Amino acid sequence: MRRIKPSRGLVPVDFGEMWRFRELLYFLTWRDVKARYKQTLLSGFWAVFRPLAAMVLMAAVFGGLAGIDSGSGVPYPLFLYAGLLPWTYFSSALTNASSSLVNNGPLISKAYFPRVYAPFAAVAAPLVDFVLSFVVLLGLFAWFSTRPSWHIVFFPLFVVLLLLVALGVGLWLAGTGVKYRDIPFALPFLLQMGLFATPIIYPPSLVPEAWRWLLALNPLAGIIDGVRWSLLGAAAPDMTLLAASTVFAVALLTTGLYVFRWTERTVADLV
Repeated sequence: MRRIKPSRGLVPVDFGEMWRFRELLYFLTWRDVKARYKQTLLSGFWAVFRPLAAMVLMAAVFGGLAGIDSGSGVPYPLFLYAGLLPWTYFSSALTNASSSLVNNGPLISKAYFPRVYAPFAAVAAPLVDFVLSFVVLLGLFAWFSTRPSWHIVFFPLFVVLLLLVALGVGLWLAGTGVKYRDIPFALPFLLQMGLFATPIIYPPSLVPEAWRWLLALNPLAGIIDGVRWSLLGAAAPDMTLLAASTVFAVALLTTGLYVFRWTERTVADLV
């Protein structure tokens, strides 16, 4: 006879179960991709329009009026877009992940599956927008009569780091967002603040040396710095920022998995 009882303490991550249900991740991700632009007239155009419109506006305000430049000879609009590309994905991934369990409430309450695949799919779906936005970046290279750096071979490494950070933070938000419904209200404000706290509008070199250490507390700082280096051939990324981003990526993903498993026990009762 097998006795089922509530788990206590730290709940281990069942990687074997996740592997057995791996095909479900594909179907959940594809469902989220299709639902993302369901009944929209322009469909994937919005994936391109958001970072492109933000780049034009910021280039006019911060580049034209405030006089900020890339600090490396790269055209400022191109510099901006290379930073907005990962940031737009990150903000979309967190927004989706924070409400992923609530959105999957009917499914969670009726059938069992590894709940962790809900935020996984929510973080994976915006990668489609990321790819479409990257095509626009190639068009900007042609517009400014320049070419991507040969460092582009390292670009996938920074994308993986970006994905890990988004997944780690997304797991934290998904697990706690079921119990505390304030998160969807606070997240847009926090993302807006994060846009200015991350070196997107300005290069890290513009931050005074005495305050440079604060950038290391931002897991996206080293990633965006690395993305620009790999795509634009800008100054080599700050290794301190890059090392901090790598440590944060691993730490956020590891702790996020266990926090999610700990909160997963009451998900079906709260959604």
